[in-house]
Formats: sequence, C-alpha cells, structure tokens
Amino acid sequence: MPYSSAEWPARSLLGVLSPPARADVLGLGVGKRFEAGDVLLSEGATDRHVLVLLSGFAKVTARVENGETSLLAVRVGGDTVGEMGAVDGSAPRSATVTACGPMTARVLRPGALHELLTRRPEVSVALTRIIADRLRWANRRRLDFRGYPAKVRLARLLVELAAAYGHPVDGGVVVGCRLTQPELAALTGSAETTVHKGLRELRLDGLLETGYATTTIRDLPRLTRLADLPPE
Repeated sequence: MPYSSAEWPARSLLGVLSPPARADVLGLGVGKRFEAGDVLLSEGATDRHVLVLLSGFAKVTARVENGETSLLAVRVGGDTVGEMGAVDGSAPRSATVTACGPMTARVLRPGALHELLTRRPEVSVALTRIIADRLRWANRRRLDFRGYPAKVRLARLLVELAAAYGHPVDGGVVVGCRLTQPELAALTGSAETTVHKGLRELRLDGLLETGYATTTIRDLPRLTRLADLPPE
C-alpha cells in the first residue's frame, strides 16, 4: 500500500487536519476492511454514509451514455468518499467506488458527520476546500481534452497525481497510486496505444521510470514544464 494509517497525503482530509481534529474524525463511526474488488459505494444508491479511507487505494467510476464505465478519479488513504451524498442528501450516488486492493476505512453515518462539522469548523473548512479542489480537478480534465495534445495531458495528470498523492524517494517522486495504461487513457481522454507511446517517450527522456505497480517521476521540474503547469 502506498500509505499506512500513520502517513497520509498532505492534501487529503486526514493529512491537512490538526492532530486534535484528526483524532475527532478517527474517533467516529466504525472500522471496516475491504478487499480488492469490493464496492464501497454504488452509483444510483440512496444511502448517505461517508467513508474516511485509512489505507489502500480505490477507483471512482461512473456509467456513461453508451453503457461503458468511465474512470473519473482515484482516492487513497486519508481521503473521504461519499461526502456529497451526506451533505446534499437529496440525490442518488453519482459514482461507484471500488477497492483496488486491501483497504481500511471508518464508516460514518451522516448525522455523525453533520455534528462533527458543526462542532469542528476546521473540519468543515477542510472538507469544503477538498470538494472545491475535486471540482476544479474535474474541470481541468475536461479542458485538457480540448486544449492539449495527448502527451501533455498525460504529463499534466502525472504531475497532479504526484502533487496530491506522491511521496519523495531518492532521485524522484513515487506516484502514490497504481494506475494501468487503460486507466491512464481514461483519465486523459486518450487511446491506450497513445498512452503507451507517451509513457515510452517520457521514459526515454529520463522523466519517468515505471516498474511493477510503481511509477516514479525522475525529473518533476522538467515534467511540470512539459505539462504547461506552474511550478509548485
């Protein structure tokens, strides 16, 4: 797993909260374990619980008009899933969340979340910012499809995944979630053969190194320039 229960990405809910607020969140709900392929949330369901992911990696998918399934996003330990249903309470789930390996989570009822948000404004502000960041991320994906060639879209995605979920290692940054080439193609709106070619070119340029279930960015500043993104 990319993260343990003691090491969450800085931009995730558990990573951004102060220790007292984080302890409050972790003290709510009940613990649950999931295995690869288990469905955490189902598109169209009307349940309202929220999951605070403690470890592991999940994919967010939704059905599109032609009946196919589209990969929308990834979530790792430290993130929340299902918060929109708990906050809004009036519409069915808009996506399915599926475990990609062993995962642990805290399952919170909506009433417990509402009480926490009232009692802990810090959590409310952090969750609001995270929801806003996710909306901006989704908007960028749509704009990228029209405004950039496939290789640049791939570079932009890798830089953003590294910023959100990466952790530094000797000589680079490991992207903290394992995505297959078809999944990278889905997130960049590219053909799988195009992604394969783009990854090969990035490796030959010394920007990227891929191994079994790992992707390491070897030159993040140069990849960021290729992605037409501002430096961190």
